[in-house]
Amino acid sequence: MSPRDKPLVWLRGKIKTPPFGSDARIEAGFLLRRLQRGELLGLPHSRPMSSVGPGCHELRVVDSKPNWRIMYYVVSDAVVILDVFNKQTVATPKAVIVGCQRRLAEYNRLTAAKKDQRHAQR
Repeated sequence: MSPRDKPLVWLRGKIKTPPFGSDARIEAGFLLRRLQRGELLGLPHSRPMSSVGPGCHELRVVDSKPNWRIMYYVVSDAVVILDVFNKQTVATPKAVIVGCQRRLAEYNRLTAAKKDQRHAQR
C-alpha cells in the first residue's frame, strides 16, 4: 500500500473466508484498492446509493453463488466501509439501508467532533 492510498475504515462486515469465495475475495480486494488510490468506479462495479446518503455507493462483487455488496462512502482521507452483505433480492433490504444510514451518521458525528477538538486546541 502506498502512503498516498486512503485507508479502509471498517464500520461493519469483513471480507474473509468464509463466506467470500477466493475469486470474489480477490475481486473485492482489487476494487477496494482502486478506491483507495482515488479512482471513481461506475457500473458494473459500483453504483450510487443515494438512499443511504450523499456520496454513498454499493460495490458489486459476483461470487459463485451469492452476489456480495460492499456499501462504502469515500471521504478525503479514507474509504469508509458501511456494510458487507450478500445480495439475495433485487432491491437492497431496508434493514441494510437503515443500518448504513445509522453508521454513516455516527461516523460523521464522530469525525466532526474530532475536527472541533483539533480546532479548539489551536
